[in-house]
Amino acid sequence: MSIYINPKDLETGNMYKMLIGTVTPRPIAFVTSQDEKGNVNAAPFAFFNVVCPEPPMLMISVGKDNGELKDTSANILSTKEFVVHIVDEDIVKDVVKTGDNYGADVNELDMTDLTTTDSKVVNVPSVKEAKVRYECELVHHLELGDEQKGTDMLVGQVKSIYIDDEIYDVDKAYVDVEKLNPITRVVGNHYVRIGEPVEDLLDK
Repeated sequence: MSIYINPKDLETGNMYKMLIGTVTPRPIAFVTSQDEKGNVNAAPFAFFNVVCPEPPMLMISVGKDNGELKDTSANILSTKEFVVHIVDEDIVKDVVKTGDNYGADVNELDMTDLTTTDSKVVNVPSVKEAKVRYECELVHHLELGDEQKGTDMLVGQVKSIYIDDEIYDVDKAYVDVEKLNPITRVVGNHYVRIGEPVEDLLDK
């Protein structure tokens, strides 16, 4: 028996649970940004994905806080730069620590054992321990929803990529996903590893 739901009949919280419980698992973008004074912000976002390969673009969606921009959005809109790190099992515990609410003048990385390194083409620092990092320039900003419960969708064009040579075959342009060992988010504070391949199921 099927259940048909009119989205207008769901409160925002219940709509959120519907979406994250069905559009799952979701990759996690660990984003570093900084304000014009150089204060660094770091935060994870699971409303994140690839937009297109040519030109290479990534997007993150950042919910507003009672109508106010989150630090990540404010920084990116101000400086037009950010770095997306792919979350793997080696760094996920530290990444989760940065998801708490801190003041704009607090560097969330100070709450972790993660360290920064200079990026190649953007001024925003990168997280050294991440196996993959994308240096991005903001190219599109789309405001969605109403003033109180709105979301800022930020699209960045990839300007430089760092990838650990242990997980990337340059000759074949092949990423070894098992060695990357990315962590994805499902519902609430539940995270999962990449599961078993399903080729055998498709052959049946």
